[in-house]
Amino acid sequence: MTLYLDTSSLFKLYVEEPGSDKVRQDLAEAETVATSAVSYAEARARSPAFAETGSSRPRLLLTVKRDFDADWSKLAIVEPTSALCRTAGDLAEQYGLRGCDSIHLATFLDVARERPREETRFSSFDRQLNRAAIAALRHQRRSRV
Repeated sequence: MTLYLDTSSLFKLYVEEPGSDKVRQDLAEAETVATSAVSYAEARARSPAFAETGSSRPRLLLTVKRDFDADWSKLAIVEPTSALCRTAGDLAEQYGLRGCDSIHLATFLDVARERPREETRFSSFDRQLNRAAIAALRHQRRSRV
């Protein structure tokens, strides 16, 4: 199984939040873990905000950054091409998504299209993005038949 993690799911691997256990469980079942290259910037942008709410802020932030950087090369990173960004724009309009969310959805659909015979699972903690992923994947599968 290939697991696609958007930033909300990816970040839960490094910071204990509601849903962290679910992401770890999905990760344990995955053969491949994919994400968009935009996840790097999004996760790094979230790190200082998280550390501000914690008690051991500076040390926690350094630990999260170190672990995240160490694991980054183990992921299947998908670079957003111009064509993917155009698809993301269409998906943003169709499903009312924010920019980076639409890039995650377009990336996931590309990953799923490249692996038609294997299960590709989408992991996000954004309800609107999850609904869009379900609808878009159904549409993609129907179009293939």
